[in-house]
Amino acid sequence: MAVNNEMFELQLPDEPGKRKKKKKEKKAIEPQDLLLYEREYWGSGFEYIAGIDEVGRGCLFGDVVAAAVILPPGLILEGVNDSKKLSEKKREALYDIIMENALAVGVGYADAETIDRMNIKQAARLAMKHAVEALSETPHYLLVDAEKVDVNIPQLSIIKGDANSQSIAAASIVAKVTRDRLCKEEWDALYPDYGLSVHKGYATQFHREQIMALGATPMHRRSFLGNLLGEQQTLF
Repeated sequence: MAVNNEMFELQLPDEPGKRKKKKKEKKAIEPQDLLLYEREYWGSGFEYIAGIDEVGRGCLFGDVVAAAVILPPGLILEGVNDSKKLSEKKREALYDIIMENALAVGVGYADAETIDRMNIKQAARLAMKHAVEALSETPHYLLVDAEKVDVNIPQLSIIKGDANSQSIAAASIVAKVTRDRLCKEEWDALYPDYGLSVHKGYATQFHREQIMALGATPMHRRSFLGNLLGEQQTLF
């Protein structure tokens, strides 16, 4: 299949009132550098390349969420990087750009019960599989952040892939924004005393204290709580 390798770049608008700082720090990775893997496989005839990543692996509460993103060949998204390195405001802005320009986006989930039953590594792989299966287009190749997806599609596992591949970075942003919105808009409403909209289910001191005081909810990962609860029974 013929693949158009011509590059075209989309940029985020400057934030109002924000002055550009002189760059004294280490130079950031250029957007083109994040396409090294993509260009290699586009050049080999793989047109639809999906980046795969997950978030929430280390949380005490809620689903692990994975995303799969297929971007148009040659598209450069200025500012896309590992979601953990971006502010919430910038993630939200990039999420909208990704959703508007992606050829296909799929999201997959594995809940706390599945995590406790399978272990977090296998549950994260399952969420990734569900994300690939949710794509409206079938990818020809997968670029995966430090994992293997259990699907019959050629793939490459890339260590720190969300910092080295634009497709994986885009997937990390989609997964992060999706999970954060669940925390703020749904899960916090279900369990308002746990501060989920703030810490997103991670093991902050406040979160641990609330678990000790109120007990674990059905959406807490029992296998992650260890001795935190002791003999305490769930209050829900």
